[in-house]
Amino acid sequence: MEETRQPENEWEDDPGLETQKPTYWLTRFVILRLLGVIYAIAFLVAINQIIPLIGSDGLLPLESYLTRISAALGSNTTGFLRLPSVFWFNHSDTALLLVAWLGFLFSLLVVAGYANALILALLWILYMSFVHSDRNGMAMGGRFNLQKPVFLPFSSVRYWISALFQSMNRPKPLLCYSGG
Repeated sequence: MEETRQPENEWEDDPGLETQKPTYWLTRFVILRLLGVIYAIAFLVAINQIIPLIGSDGLLPLESYLTRISAALGSNTTGFLRLPSVFWFNHSDTALLLVAWLGFLFSLLVVAGYANALILALLWILYMSFVHSDRNGMAMGGRFNLQKPVFLPFSSVRYWISALFQSMNRPKPLLCYSGG
């Protein structure tokens, strides 16, 4: 005698109901926007404090710090490899403010929903430039470390395409990305 299984729920045997894998779009949506807010706050703090702290007439001028690192390690190239920063190329007060404003604007793009791996990588590089240029950790809030948690969202965004609310669709894995 063959037993027939009774459905536990009224919708369990509905052939029109398709089960979908979870996409976690709400989680991606919230995490990316919160990461953008945290970056925006960090870069806004840099805009207001970077010149008095590591500017040319600041408490601990960046130029003398980079000069000492270069002398201790033997060259600017070795210094750049040891402490990567965009400020090895130009460390004027204008460059400090420009990098801070660029970081703030890119973080607002992430808050607005235009997030891709390229923008997140750029934010990480800009932030890391400030962290590596500040010998005492004063400029970026005592080295509030955004360097490590920023890699989590790389797996949840598209790699090249920026589209508003693109986090609702599951991104293609990086290793399988074919440009489509």
